[in-house]
Formats: sequence, structure tokens, C-alpha cells
Amino acid sequence: MSRTIMTIDSERLAVHPEVSEALAEGRAVVALESTIITHGMPFPRNLETALAVESDIRAGGAVPATIAILDGRIRVGLEETELRRLADMKAVAKVSRADLPAVLAAGQAGSTTVAATMICAALAGIRIFATGGIGGVHRGAEFSFDVSADLQELSRSPVAVVCAGAKAILDLPKTLEVLETLGVPVIGFGSDAFPAFYSRESGLAAPLRCDSAEQVASVMAVKWGLGPADGPTDGPNNGLGGGLVIANPIPVADEIPAAAMEANIQTALQEASAQGIQGKDVTPFLLGRLEALTEGASLTANIALVRNNARLAAAIAGAYSAEGS
Repeated sequence: MSRTIMTIDSERLAVHPEVSEALAEGRAVVALESTIITHGMPFPRNLETALAVESDIRAGGAVPATIAILDGRIRVGLEETELRRLADMKAVAKVSRADLPAVLAAGQAGSTTVAATMICAALAGIRIFATGGIGGVHRGAEFSFDVSADLQELSRSPVAVVCAGAKAILDLPKTLEVLETLGVPVIGFGSDAFPAFYSRESGLAAPLRCDSAEQVASVMAVKWGLGPADGPTDGPNNGLGGGLVIANPIPVADEIPAAAMEANIQTALQEASAQGIQGKDVTPFLLGRLEALTEGASLTANIALVRNNARLAAAIAGAYSAEGS
């Protein structure tokens, strides 16, 4: 099966030798975002989590590739010393599709959101990406027009994103509706329900279901294999390009029921509105307030679901590699 990889100036893209070797040999590689390190958790929990997630992926037989912008280059795969540097760095730019060229041109340090991580993973030829939760349609978007770039990117970049659904602070029905409109497959892993990040169920149905890593890998291979016989299959206008969402519910022992979280989410949203928090600052503000309001329970759940997603992503990456894709 053909695999077309996007190209980029080598001066702007630095793929770690271990990652590059694994890709060349057709072995399993899992991309990881860096925004969760710089904007999602406090130091040193962010570093501990980053190291634990990479360890989980290695234990699953795959090579981890944390992605960030450092020293004017897209870095795909970081050394432990670089993870430590990033975890304790101040004033790191939060990079999505719109910010990527400017941050690179300025030589700034940047952490990649879901959208930017998908772009960079695709540039390197990585097909699987593990994160906590995707962005989506924000509550009140009918007035603010605040919709995450993650959704558009899922229709563009050929990367499967393993997540615990969309972040619970979002408008989940509208998020699913936009994903359907964009033609992005949303697969509930082992569940008919669409999870709500901290909670296993959101009250919404997952549009599709798979019960094994092999099933997911097969869907990926078929999706990216459909297209014109004489052209690439992973461009936005060629066949069924774009990505997939694999919605993996948080483990039972670690979940916070949706009803218990909703009151805290409403409080955090009201505080954000009162303080005029907007745009990219909304999500980190809300996550921080939820940690305080739940006395740390939300952060504990966040770490558990990220690690759970990393383990599943490693299994899917292995199954996809076994397909010879």
C-alpha cells in the first residue's frame, strides 16, 4: 500500500535518529504533543507525566516521538534533557496551524497543540498520535465563534488521534456534529458511548465502534488506501485523506462522573468569562481552575487517561505496522 509523506525543508524539521530509524524500518511510532507539558500541568507533574507516557509507549513496543518547536526547528522526538528543559521553561508559545510559521521564523520555543502535532507528525511520516482530549466547539460558540483548529486539522492531516474524547469543558454535541460534517471518523474504542474526558460517558453515542487495535488499524489502512490509483491518498482532496478520532474512555477506576464535574465546569466557565479570558488562554485557565475546584482529582484523572491513551496508541501503531502500511 502506498504511503505518501509530505515534505519540508530539512533545516526546519529535525527527526530524532531513533524515530527516523523506526520509521524507515516500518516499526511502530507514536507521536505525542507538548502543550500538555507546557500548558496542561504544573511542574514537576508535567515532566513526570511526560516521562511516564513515553515509558508506557516503549512498554507497548513502540517508539515515542514527543513533538515541540525548539531553537527554530520542529523537533520530532526529544531527549530526556530536552523534556526537562521544556517542562520548566517559561513563556512557551502555544502553537497551532496559524502560529507554526511565525514561531519557526522567530526561533521561538513552542509547544504543539493537537492540530500542530498532527501537522508535524504527518510531515515526519507518523500515523498515530496519543493525547488527552481533542479541542472542539466551545460552549457559547454561537456567539464567540470559538472553535478549535483541531477539528479542521482532523479533516486534513492523515493521523489517527487516540484521545479520551473531547475536553469536557466543550460543547460536545456540537463538536461531534462538526466532526461529522468534516467527514472525520469518530470511533468509540470498546464502547458505544462517546467519552467526556474525565468521564466514560457523555450521554452521546460514538458514531462508530472498534473493539481491538487490529480493527482500528484496518479502518486506518482502508481509509488512507481509498483514492485515485495514480495519485497520493493522504491529501485533503485525494480519496479519503485526513485523520481519525479514536475515543478511548478513561479507565473505570480513574473516572469522575460527568454529573460531578459539571458544576465545577460551570463555575470555571463563569470565572473565565468574568475575567475576560479568551482564545488560547481559555483551556489552560479552565484546566487549572478545575484542578483547584476538585482538589487535584481532575489532574489525577487527566494523567490516568493520557497514559491509558498512550498504551492504546502503542498497540494500534503496532497493529498498523503489522499491516505493512
